[in-house]
Amino acid sequence: MKDSKKRCTWCGVDPIYVAYHDTEWGVPVYDDRALWEKLILDGFQAGLSWITILKKRENFINAFQGFDPVRISKYTEKDVERLMNDEGIVRNQSKIRGTIVNAKLYLEIMKNDSFSTYLWSFVGGNPKVNKLNSHGQIQATSPESDAMSKALKKLGFKFTGSTICYAFMQAVGMVNDHLVDCHRYKDLS
Repeated sequence: MKDSKKRCTWCGVDPIYVAYHDTEWGVPVYDDRALWEKLILDGFQAGLSWITILKKRENFINAFQGFDPVRISKYTEKDVERLMNDEGIVRNQSKIRGTIVNAKLYLEIMKNDSFSTYLWSFVGGNPKVNKLNSHGQIQATSPESDAMSKALKKLGFKFTGSTICYAFMQAVGMVNDHLVDCHRYKDLS
């Protein structure tokens, strides 16, 4: 994508990545279900590149029935088998089973609190704005992602290590890790 906008170096020039960078990454998300979906997708990314997940995102949404936690919490072995045979998604049995577990835990949290309020509490309810000048300054974890990971794991969540939680926090705007010279930095600060 050729234009004069300065972007974070990680997004490169792939039109899918550029669109994601320009419209989604770092934009604060407060919707409970949308946050849960993003956390699940970040878990599926573990060991892969984010572009792989982005290119398969619509397939994931279809395969997991719109990421409806109520429906997913009731998945059976037949559903696991169906998903393991779906070439449009990442076919990892541990991650598929983890999604089912995470759906049940999401519903448990929602009985007493908002998932959004729970997750945003790890950054005090407001985005943390970093002032980064280069891609090399972006960290893989933080004290906040460590705390989120520890709390989610204590509840029984799967695929919520600190690195996954930090990537999630960046993606949903809990942390603004756009480089200071990126055109999105000021918009999200």
